[in-house]
Amino acid sequence: MKICVVGLGKIGLPLAVQYAGKGHTVIGADVDPAVVEHVNRAQAPFPGEADLDLGLKTAVAAGTLAATLDTTAAVRAADAVVVVVPLYVDDAGLPGFTAMDAATRAVAAGLRPGALVVYETTLPVGTTRTRLGPLLEEGSGLAVGADFALAFSPERVLTGRVFADLRRYPKLVGGVDARSTAQAMAFYEAVLDFDQRADLPRPNGVWDLGSAEAAEFAKLAETTYRDVNIGLANQFARYADSLGVDITGVIEACNSQPYSHLHKPGIAVGGHCIPVYPRLYLWNDPSATVVRAAREANAAMPEYAVGRLAAAFGDLGGVGVLVLGAAYRGGVKETAFSGVFPLVAGLRARGAVPYVADPLYTAAELEALGLPAHRGEPVAAAVVQADHTEYAGLRAADLPGVSVLVDGRRVTDPGLWPGVRRIVIGG
Repeated sequence: MKICVVGLGKIGLPLAVQYAGKGHTVIGADVDPAVVEHVNRAQAPFPGEADLDLGLKTAVAAGTLAATLDTTAAVRAADAVVVVVPLYVDDAGLPGFTAMDAATRAVAAGLRPGALVVYETTLPVGTTRTRLGPLLEEGSGLAVGADFALAFSPERVLTGRVFADLRRYPKLVGGVDARSTAQAMAFYEAVLDFDQRADLPRPNGVWDLGSAEAAEFAKLAETTYRDVNIGLANQFARYADSLGVDITGVIEACNSQPYSHLHKPGIAVGGHCIPVYPRLYLWNDPSATVVRAAREANAAMPEYAVGRLAAAFGDLGGVGVLVLGAAYRGGVKETAFSGVFPLVAGLRARGAVPYVADPLYTAAELEALGLPAHRGEPVAAAVVQADHTEYAGLRAADLPGVSVLVDGRRVTDPGLWPGVRRIVIGG
């Protein structure tokens, strides 16, 4: 097949490499000239994705993958189009469709009869059928179902391990009609490989969800579940703090029974997925009180951590505090909805002088994000925000002058902090 992947970000580019690796000809389209240039030079435009460098070099050298700024021209040559552009959510939880709509119009202008269009970006339920389908029809002059196939198939991977996750998890597919579903399922069966896991209720592979709405709902539901579970764990952790009980042992005991699967509490829930998709669900279902409460509980955790530090220190006025980790997740150079931002704001609100350090970021990169980079200034307290592996061996001697450590991820070794008051969330 000839395939166009629209959006060469941390999901789109690995997908393009995966498809090319299966022998298909892939053109990746992106609006960022630097990304296009990097791809055409066989250079990954972002670090940290396992197996991407080699796969990209192999595909570009073989002539099976190239990148372009001209989405419409790329679509015009394609049998299948996979759209993986961002959908943003504002502070009020409202989705912003600007980038998605623009990409859809560019796809429509080049769409040819018989082609398949699949959206992988997580969307509110109903978006594929009621918003994107009409835009494609309007811009192409073609009819959904009769002239081209339209489906939704959510990405279900984590950055850093995209290729492994593509093999590990079933591919969920739902079309706007039976013909679209069948065409989308045949497409994914031709471009993906699947591990055959014995622990799945159904065989691994491509799963027909029955409709685009069901596939959209499935992605929102599985991610919202994680946010709700973490919210519950965080509320348990706060109660454990009031009791002087270690929540880790409680959770381990609960999870020894197969009916319980409590997640870990922590200082923040960040990233493009878990803090965002429950808001998309709430946009569809504003009466979902459980979802709303969990999102609020998780959003409150950075301030709770600052409060724990303030209670231990007495007065944070003028106190230098080092926040360890700008990334939202250990080992990933990404700050989307990271807890570092509310932590810095909360520390400043209490009169502290915050600084930020991260092994993945230079001081200049941190400052470009609006964060106060640590350049050796004296600090009296530290807060672990990201679970970078580097912090497991961090010791008191590495941060002279620090008398209180708030480990929001439970990654530090308590034996390495003699003479320092070490605080963890949940006992």
